[in-house]
Amino acid sequence: MSGLPLVVVTGATGAVGRHVVRRLAGTARVRLIVRDADRARALGLTGDGEGGPEVVTADYGDLERLRPAMEGADAVFVVTANPLRPEHDEHIVAAARGGGVRRAVKLSWLAVADPAADDLVARWNRRAEEVLRRSGLDWTVLRMRSPMSNTLAWAATIRAEGVVRAPGGDARTPCVDPRDVADVAVLALTCTGHEGRTYALTGPRPLSPREQAQVLSRVRGTPVIFEELTPEQALANWLRKLPAPVARALAEAAVRRAAGGAEDVEDGVRAVTGRAPGTFETWAADHGDLFR
Repeated sequence: MSGLPLVVVTGATGAVGRHVVRRLAGTARVRLIVRDADRARALGLTGDGEGGPEVVTADYGDLERLRPAMEGADAVFVVTANPLRPEHDEHIVAAARGGGVRRAVKLSWLAVADPAADDLVARWNRRAEEVLRRSGLDWTVLRMRSPMSNTLAWAATIRAEGVVRAPGGDARTPCVDPRDVADVAVLALTCTGHEGRTYALTGPRPLSPREQAQVLSRVRGTPVIFEELTPEQALANWLRKLPAPVARALAEAAVRRAAGGAEDVEDGVRAVTGRAPGTFETWAADHGDLFR
């Protein structure tokens, strides 16, 4: 193991990060930076015995704590989650530079490429990408469309009522399997030829929430009814869970999707991995127990 590269993974317990950790096994030594080590253990990310990932507990707002976590690493997977804390990306990149890291792969969002996208989340990701490009590191940016795992937010009402409640029932988007994003990330982290590249990652075809609910009906073997929320109802739901600026950004993004602003299929997964991206049908079947 000592001859393998050392990869630092931030966002390790997230929808993509957890798969990156698992796919790096045997390919690299792995160091996780997490806020909640118990959650990492519960997800089975810490491994057993010698050779398992090293775990560092740190907040991305604490630059001094991040610095030693980067020491001796060859590459870092950069994932942040709070658009109200743009300094998190700055801290991770600064710590990586100080620790001698050579390569950084940033998880971003495909809305960045849409000139009409000017909400908080789009601006935050644009700024984070620019921080990486100006860092002096060998960088790669992965712009993904909405991950298929977002539909897990429906799981509780599907299990209890057989119902999905969401806005934009007919707004189609080619959501992407997080496992495909992880496969691209691992190749960018461990192989040459991806430096200075930006990849657009989507699934193979656009689906609407209403169509996703139909797929989940087939997976469950029982009906899943789609109930459309008005934009006002959707915003009210987000405001109950999220800070107001973030809730409003999600509402703005929903309007763009409803207008067809997120329908385009991109070929980034195939370009990097050499295979077609997975379908929502496959992802849903693999996670069917969570909806039953």
